[in-house]
Amino acid sequence: MQNILLTIDKISTWIGQFFAWLIFSLTLMISWEVFSRYVLNNPHPWAFDVMSMMYGTLFMMAGAYTLSKNGHVRGDVLYGFFPPRLQAGLDLLLYLVFFIPGVVAMAWAGYNYAADSWAIREYSNVTANGPPVYPFKTVIPIAGGILLLQGLVEIVRCVICLQNGEWPSRIEDVEEVDVEKLKEMVNVKDSDIAKLDQYVAAGQGGQK
Repeated sequence: MQNILLTIDKISTWIGQFFAWLIFSLTLMISWEVFSRYVLNNPHPWAFDVMSMMYGTLFMMAGAYTLSKNGHVRGDVLYGFFPPRLQAGLDLLLYLVFFIPGVVAMAWAGYNYAADSWAIREYSNVTANGPPVYPFKTVIPIAGGILLLQGLVEIVRCVICLQNGEWPSRIEDVEEVDVEKLKEMVNVKDSDIAKLDQYVAAGQGGQK
């Protein structure tokens, strides 16, 4: 079971990391549009729509990735002090009452929006010569399906934690730097850092 959970975690992670490259593309596009608009005096009416679609795609496709890393925002002022079983019980209740119905509704409505958009080959009418909208609307049910799959994984994790009293492991990914953990990894002690600081201070004093 744990291998299945981690495999789905890997899929969500790969999808999130793949679509994260949209940030790079979006940065280049915004930079070019600003240059084209204010330096070349050649704005592109469709650019704003495309930027919004790119950011929306990134936002939606990162949902399952963030959930797989337990990174979604929660009011954990009290939650963090609860024992694992109580945390799992609360999470399970919220997943069943709010998450599953909400994500299913999102995927179902997104499918209908996408189907209607494809049927009429919908184009944006916000600006002149707007880009096609139907590829972007197709992202909605896809993102909903992936998020639902990851949500089912999290529900299984809650059940396992209720049984064992411990949360199952997750796939490790990029995190903020933990200074203490970093010092432990490279076998550096606080006393070594203090000696290095004294050495640097002495060297700077000698240069003066």
